[in-house]
Amino acid sequence: MTNTYRDSGRAGLENAEEFVDILEKRRRSSDLGHALRTYSPSPYEGAPSCSMADLNKAVLESQYLRYVTKEIATETGSSVEDVRQEVCRILEEMSQNLQLGSIRLMAYTLTKVLKRLFTGIFVNMEGLNMLQQAIQESPVILMPNHRSYVDFLVISYILFTYDIPLPVIAAGIPLAGMKMVGEMLRRSGAFFIRRAIGSDKLYWAVLSEYVKTIVRKGFAPLEFYVEGLRSRTLKSLMPKLGMMHMVLEPYFKGEVYDITLVPISISYDRVLEESLLAHELLGIPKPKESTTGLLKATKVLQEDYGNMHVNFGRPMSVRRLCQSKINRCQYNLIPRDLPQKPSAETQACVSGLANLMVRIQEEGSLISPWSLMACLLLQAPTTVLTQEGLLWHQLTEKTLWLRKLALDFGAHLNWPGQVPDLDVMSATVTLHRSVVHLKAGRVYLVREEEPARKHPISPELDVIRTAAAVLMLASYRNQSLHVFVRPAMLAVAIRVTKSAQRDELFAFFCFLRDIFSNEFIFIPGKSSQDFEEACFLLNKCGAVDISEQEVIVSDARMEVLSFLQALLQPFIHSYQVMFRYLCEDGGNVFTEKQVLPAVRNRATKLILSGELHTYEALSSDTQKNVLSALQRLKTVTKLRESEQNEYRVNKAAVRRIDDILSGEISPQMIQTTPDAKL
Repeated sequence: MTNTYRDSGRAGLENAEEFVDILEKRRRSSDLGHALRTYSPSPYEGAPSCSMADLNKAVLESQYLRYVTKEIATETGSSVEDVRQEVCRILEEMSQNLQLGSIRLMAYTLTKVLKRLFTGIFVNMEGLNMLQQAIQESPVILMPNHRSYVDFLVISYILFTYDIPLPVIAAGIPLAGMKMVGEMLRRSGAFFIRRAIGSDKLYWAVLSEYVKTIVRKGFAPLEFYVEGLRSRTLKSLMPKLGMMHMVLEPYFKGEVYDITLVPISISYDRVLEESLLAHELLGIPKPKESTTGLLKATKVLQEDYGNMHVNFGRPMSVRRLCQSKINRCQYNLIPRDLPQKPSAETQACVSGLANLMVRIQEEGSLISPWSLMACLLLQAPTTVLTQEGLLWHQLTEKTLWLRKLALDFGAHLNWPGQVPDLDVMSATVTLHRSVVHLKAGRVYLVREEEPARKHPISPELDVIRTAAAVLMLASYRNQSLHVFVRPAMLAVAIRVTKSAQRDELFAFFCFLRDIFSNEFIFIPGKSSQDFEEACFLLNKCGAVDISEQEVIVSDARMEVLSFLQALLQPFIHSYQVMFRYLCEDGGNVFTEKQVLPAVRNRATKLILSGELHTYEALSSDTQKNVLSALQRLKTVTKLRESEQNEYRVNKAAVRRIDDILSGEISPQMIQTTPDAKL
């Protein structure tokens, strides 16, 4: 039986030689010489020569934008000329202005910065060589994951280093407002998109036509984050489909023969924004992007952030991926230049491809020793980590055990093979001294030092202090969750249902998959494959025996099931806090602004009383994921007539979900999803 996602042979320690440290050469040569060297990329062979002015002119003169302009003028009572002037303003605000001189300056600056921040930046050369070839053959879409602000230009830096055409990059509009920096980013290939577009029909039309023109003309590789936002939890986010649909539409309409998607996995040993992200999750607003803020942040240059790995995935043909999944004839029924609402079939195809890209990003990421250690540290009681300390030898022994399990599950590990294991783990803890410290053979969680106070800190503020440290630790655990989540869901199903029957376990597995579809990445319509993967992996490591009808637990490997069950426990408990608040404390109608602080207050009280041990219940991202899941399951509905984003909750339905999750409703009562047929 082949593994659904892990049959490419990427996992293990033996593949370290695939990656080359691009900073090694920079440390031995002139930074200025690198920036000013001859740059001679081989562009897309089918692309005519096209300047930024030509690109913008093609957008403005497109039949599609002319049609939408007239339509909006009619709807609003404005003149066509007024609407066209607004189109020009939007395009001027949005468009990139890629210039080689700015790229050279950026390359010089980035070389200085990256050498200070990172020990090494490792790039897989096989993937880079395949990308170089793919760019010459068809329009290319670069799709990196998004974990840090460093992501933004590192791809361009690598492509410049290896004479590959530089991408134009979709970026958030706040970056454009940074004095000098915004213009430098624009000249480095960034085009800027407003965050809250909403129902602004004209803006959508300009953005859509701009993106589609770049793809149609093969102007440059186009880079965007399919997750939409930087992940504050270092865990993959559900993909946003708007940009994905824009880049695919030229293929759907037959305007290009094929498009190539290149998933890119960026992995960090340590993330620059680790503390900032944890505090954002606790409701502390993110500082506004500004040049002043950037200059103040220069103290990060004094820190060590270990290694970064950039794994360029295998280029994937959209034509091949969409074969038998979409009927493109529907686009021939009306003129290409007219707006078309995507069919259900098209939406399903775009959603499937977007989720597939995120899954491949996950599979291509490298898991650090610290991520494995974080998984284990979070399974110790918080009081042990903050007061008594966890025994170092206990943590190291268990980490080596978990390393073997991760490799059995097909993980791609970043574990140095030529260094003694104890030295690797010691160096890891030293690198993450902002999160934990080692003293007298014990590991302790580091909490932020409080400034001197006249009065002692309140218990509630003390909970927030601990939560910030726990959430930093949890973000690193999250980097490896994709490896364990499917077998972990089966392990939870075994514990909650107390059943060995495959059909009952499958029903509960599908229930968990539905509940956590906003928390983890699952490809739509693949419930059976996910369940089979979970069975295969647990059987492979000896935790269960599989027959046609049953999944039987092996007593000899109970530690595997215990670890996997504990891995999902913080998510289960956090969801239950929200469920119980909605059923017991909240009214039938609420706003998001009301419910998030209220749930955080409830969770804080439960932690102080000792009833709750999961500090992750305080995370705003987790709380929002619960709300999104309940909306998707139609137990919470948004009130359309409301101006304040009000929601109505079906308390009986939420209570039933909580009862199933707690095991109070038997697995025979759970209905599987339509695609979940064994």
